[in-house]
Amino acid sequence: MSNTVSLEQLRGKIDQEVAVSDWMTVDQERINLFADATGDHQFIHVDPEAAANTPFGGTIAHGFLTLSLVSKFAAEVMPRLEGAVMGINYGLNKVRFLAPVKTGQSLRGRFTLLKVEERKPGEILSTFSVTMEIQGENTPACVIELLGLTILGS
Repeated sequence: MSNTVSLEQLRGKIDQEVAVSDWMTVDQERINLFADATGDHQFIHVDPEAAANTPFGGTIAHGFLTLSLVSKFAAEVMPRLEGAVMGINYGLNKVRFLAPVKTGQSLRGRFTLLKVEERKPGEILSTFSVTMEIQGENTPACVIELLGLTILGS
């Protein structure tokens, strides 16, 4: 987790990029583990030989694997709100998968704060635009509107 910010400081970052993760390589082992966890063993993800005969020329990551990495990246780089007891994934407003992630490519997340609202005392709902970039590619893997709920201590 990166730096700690006050609620006022966080509100001052609306419409600004607040964090960028490091690059992470998506290898075949991670793809296979995700396939095992979800039961999605479609050949395009887990069979390099068969996938070589597709337009992608090899296996690609599941879209939902790419999406799930947002949590990892956020935990590593997002600023922590002062007084936070915990943060909860509150959901998504929008997800678009724009480009496949080929096995061996690297991803990173870029987080822009869109909105901060106090739902009720001690609960702060933040909305972020997240772009999952593929290293060396112009088109991102996906774009996401992510909701995070921060619970503050009393």
